[in-house]
Amino acid sequence: MAGKDRKKELARQRYARQQQQRAQEAAKARRLKIISSAAAVAVIAVGGAVFVVVSRDDESTAAGPKCDYKSAQGPASKDVGKPPAKPAYTGTVQATVKTNSGDVEMQLYGAKAPCAVNSFAHLAQKNYFDKTECHRLTSGGLNVLQCGDPTAKGTGGPGYEFANENTNGATYTEGTLAMANGGPDTNGSQFFLVYKDSQLQPDYTVFGKITKGLDVLKKVADGGSDPKGDGKPKKKVEIQDVTIAGK
Repeated sequence: MAGKDRKKELARQRYARQQQQRAQEAAKARRLKIISSAAAVAVIAVGGAVFVVVSRDDESTAAGPKCDYKSAQGPASKDVGKPPAKPAYTGTVQATVKTNSGDVEMQLYGAKAPCAVNSFAHLAQKNYFDKTECHRLTSGGLNVLQCGDPTAKGTGGPGYEFANENTNGATYTEGTLAMANGGPDTNGSQFFLVYKDSQLQPDYTVFGKITKGLDVLKKVADGGSDPKGDGKPKKKVEIQDVTIAGK
């Protein structure tokens, strides 16, 4: 009996070890499966994140820039409403300013300064600039003709303002078209045309360049201003119409 019992005990122990080994292998298999599943989830999550980022980037690119035209403190000198938040032009825009002294043709930077171009085009198409005088002519270190104020006093605006654009490293060489402002991010309707290289800090949004008509501006400049150097042009400059053509 002792021998048989011994054999039974050994058989029972061997069976127990086998069962324990199988249980350990099964547990190991379960752990590997969970880890593999977790890894798969991680891959899906990363893939999903990449997909979301790419989708948002594509959506942002497709939507294009948006402009924030905030209400200004003073009332509009001529109320024609605010421009749409989404710029109408994202490429090169051709503009012609027709004046009593001659036409000035300009190329507007729809890609570099979309909000300024969008605002200028909106005002032009609403006839905001029609029958307005260019109220300021400067000479010396600053050589510009400033326009865009229906009151011709230098204080008028469209009733809204917007942030600066395209000022990083900006220079104001002959032929530059830029926004006038009363401080950072206070652009409205007033703009200036540079008829001769000027010394200015890069604080004014450059939104285009003059392609034809510099001779018109220089004739106005030759007429001088009152007071001399910075004042109202002696040779009256009235904007009759501004036309826009672009895409």
